Amino acid sequence: MLIKLTGGTVYDPANGINGQVRNLFIRDGRIVHSLNGATPDQEYDLRGKVVMAGAIDMHTHIGGGKVTIARNLLPEDHRADPEPRRGLMRAGCGHAAPSTLTTGYRYAEMGYTAGFEPAVLPINARQAHMEMADVPLLDVGGYVMLGSDDFFLRLLSSGTDQQLINDYVAWTIRSAKAIGIKVVNPGGISAFKFNQRMLDLDEKHVYYGVTPRQILKSLARAVHELGVPHPLHVHGCNLGVPGNVETTLNTISGIEGLPMHLTHIQFHSYGVEGDRKFSSGAARIAEAINANKNITIDVGQILFGQTVTASGDSMRQHANAGHAHPDKWVCMDIECDAGCGVVPFKYRDKNFVNALQWCIGLETFLLIEDPWRVFLTTDHPNGAPFTAYPHLIRLLMDKSFRNDMLSTVNPEAAALSTLGTLDREYSLYEIAIMTRAGAARLLGLTDRGHLGAGAAADITVYTDQADKEKMFTRPDYVFKDGELVVRNGEVVKVVWGNLHTVQPEFDSGIEARLRDYFDRYHTMKLDNFVINDWEIEGDGRSKILVHPCHQGARS
Repeated sequence: MLIKLTGGTVYDPANGINGQVRNLFIRDGRIVHSLNGATPDQEYDLRGKVVMAGAIDMHTHIGGGKVTIARNLLPEDHRADPEPRRGLMRAGCGHAAPSTLTTGYRYAEMGYTAGFEPAVLPINARQAHMEMADVPLLDVGGYVMLGSDDFFLRLLSSGTDQQLINDYVAWTIRSAKAIGIKVVNPGGISAFKFNQRMLDLDEKHVYYGVTPRQILKSLARAVHELGVPHPLHVHGCNLGVPGNVETTLNTISGIEGLPMHLTHIQFHSYGVEGDRKFSSGAARIAEAINANKNITIDVGQILFGQTVTASGDSMRQHANAGHAHPDKWVCMDIECDAGCGVVPFKYRDKNFVNALQWCIGLETFLLIEDPWRVFLTTDHPNGAPFTAYPHLIRLLMDKSFRNDMLSTVNPEAAALSTLGTLDREYSLYEIAIMTRAGAARLLGLTDRGHLGAGAAADITVYTDQADKEKMFTRPDYVFKDGELVVRNGEVVKVVWGNLHTVQPEFDSGIEARLRDYFDRYHTMKLDNFVINDWEIEGDGRSKILVHPCHQGARS
């Protein structure tokens, strides 16, 4: 199939193209330099329209046990937002925790072509992959959780050689078919089971005697030395706790220059100034990130309304259970290796804390100088459902709109925020970096997030509008691997995406040690833990795409 996209205004930061009028050519699902004189089978006139690569959500909870629990916990969320069968799309439901099919449709209808689940529990990875495989129109991938699992903590507390930890990390990534490593409240999920209710960065785990700082350094070093493109993905200590800005700053300095990605940093940027002992630490966080080029972040912006918080951080979710709205919650554990907490929550613009959280996230976006190191997320669904992204983009691109919204929130919170003094407005080029090129680079997706020759033809076309929320809500066209899947904001073809993984090398000797451990402590055998390629590709829908690691160059 030969396709020509004629005369669009292209924003392709990976190739330095900032609003240039260009033609694009697609041959059999890939972008090519030209059609070499061949007559295209299909031509689209894109004159006056904005063309970007398909958007990538690098942190969105769309698969795994906690998402399933959230869906089961909230039947009212399903009843309030039914999605009837229409056209090619099957029925679904859910605002905060939409069903799998509806998740894929809604992402595609906004111009997204990839989404990455940030918290895959290794022993439950098969279920997570099955769920992600049922999300149409999106490429997917997962970050597998380590840092509170018993096997790792035993290794670390025994003072074992780093190479053995590296082997365990690599084996886990490959076995769980993941693209990176996530650590959630390092050591804290485990400590909670030993009746510790907080675990700061340099506080020792009551049983294993190790600190979160040791956990972070060991895992960050492993990921780095294995050459995994995506740095250690860190949900830090003390999420949501006033004063946690100090913990976050110490985490940044304590990693000693190793690459690290700090996720949903808005929830880790709180000071204790003021009468209410709750204030913004966004300026201090942004200053530290601007000064430390090894650090990347996503924001985890909160937006007002009903949602559900779903996290592996059972320690913090248990602490927040009293704020549940509606008043029900779940905390659980699987195989004593990690935790899960699901707490429904409603963010209110007149609530002082919620309003200041909203301000803190936007301050962070606007104060970090390098758009290649900050990523647009709401930590779906924790800060807001992903369907709020167009509204968030307008807040970043339109100062007058942002200030209008600021005037409607709790006035005490607004008075304590510097948001109204910030003049920065994101450009289309910067939005393309945050949501496309930067995310692809961070994940090591060399053929995604850009429009150069050889890239997969994941392409989104918008009509440029002054109201950027309207613009990014309803693209004119979305192409997935060269196939037109959305026209005028409506799905016109349903295709299935790819699974992105990496396969770092390891010494197979680790498996003998793990086999003995599984036999002694787990209800699952080692051979059943490992996910085979045929389990992903056997139905003919998904394809595994393996991205290279760069071992040796990083050690």
